[in-house]
Amino acid sequence: MLRRHGWTLLLVFAGLLLPLWAFAELADDIHRQESLVYDVPVLEYAHGLSRHSLDLFFSVIAKLGYQWGVVPFDIVLVIALTVTRRFREASYAAIALGGSGLLNIAAKQFFARERPSLWESIAPEHNYSFPSGHAMGSMTLAAVLILLCWPTRWRWLVVAAMVPFTVLVGFSRLYLGVHYPSDILAGWAVATAWAVAVYLLVYRGGVRRPWQAREG
Repeated sequence: MLRRHGWTLLLVFAGLLLPLWAFAELADDIHRQESLVYDVPVLEYAHGLSRHSLDLFFSVIAKLGYQWGVVPFDIVLVIALTVTRRFREASYAAIALGGSGLLNIAAKQFFARERPSLWESIAPEHNYSFPSGHAMGSMTLAAVLILLCWPTRWRWLVVAAMVPFTVLVGFSRLYLGVHYPSDILAGWAVATAWAVAVYLLVYRGGVRRPWQAREG
């Protein structure tokens, strides 16, 4: 059983149940308006690193983590998969990436957490804070690419590219003072769980794998 279903069991436990548990714990604290002991100290540490060169660097990273990078890449990825007639892969990417954005909008409205105001940010945001849209968007893209590439020889190259990118995008939001660390962690957790849940749905509980056969 482990030999046949080990991959699926690992995905369910590490990619779905653990992230859901982490998000539930964070969400419960935020919903009860309890302060998390690490939120302010981590933000103060990030702000203590500030200098002009890093201001420019993390401002660019933040834009790449959303409007300059992740969103355009999401669109191009879905179009490219569709044009090459990889319809199952395109469906997975479209549902996971598009659904993540909608899920983030709904969660922000539900929790209505105000953004940090420890200092005046050089890149202020005016909507709600929890969970981070940048963290969710970059993590969803990372999870989608890793899951799609896992059966191929490109898996570790994708992991090596996407893990530091996701971490940098998350830290950029702390450096710019527009998110609490708990916003970032929650975004990563719910994005991972969502991407894995959609993968298990589209690929029949892990029985199928990406690229097995062209469809249509």
